[in-house]
Amino acid sequence: MKLYIYDHCPYCVRARMILGLRKIDVEQVILQNDDEATPISMIGAKQVPILQKEDGSYMGESLNIVRYLDELSGQGRLKEEIRPEIQIWLDKVNTYSSKLIQPRDVLIDLPEFSTQSAINYFVHKKEKNIGSFKTNLEKTDEYLQVLHADLDELANLIKSDNALNGELGMEDIHVFPILRNLTIVKNIAFPEKVEAYINNMSQLTNIDLYTNRAV
Repeated sequence: MKLYIYDHCPYCVRARMILGLRKIDVEQVILQNDDEATPISMIGAKQVPILQKEDGSYMGESLNIVRYLDELSGQGRLKEEIRPEIQIWLDKVNTYSSKLIQPRDVLIDLPEFSTQSAINYFVHKKEKNIGSFKTNLEKTDEYLQVLHADLDELANLIKSDNALNGELGMEDIHVFPILRNLTIVKNIAFPEKVEAYINNMSQLTNIDLYTNRAV
């Protein structure tokens, strides 16, 4: 099997998490961000992750991939429940986290941005949604003030370093990708419980953080 991804993509991190958590050996292929032809030829849309199954067929949609691989592993199933307070936290942080993350994605030499055309494609597309990358970078302190309060709130919801709700589940699949990508922000201050969770989940899933390359 093969998993087609971008390193920066939070939906791809979801799929990569289940590979690490269940110790599934799947080749990971990083596409260039401006490569439209490859994903469209596979699933009819320019989106990742895409799983190529053993029979050669393709599957899109990150949560479908997570559930498929989880069942395939035969190691039990992730807990499906997402606490309402976690969903509220996700909905809130998702309204602004991309303004901190996306302007930095093109600054740390990620493999999907190895060409200028790939960088230009990403910037042009994302600025339509969040506005000028330059302006968002200048507003970092403003965004961090809000985020730090939200991270304090999350710390109170963490039951274990190994799993948000004390047992691995879809809460982790939804929350860790955002936290992992936020490690790209240089001046972020994670509460102790949140940092411990991020570091432990990184080890469990074998997904690198951006801490050492933070901008």
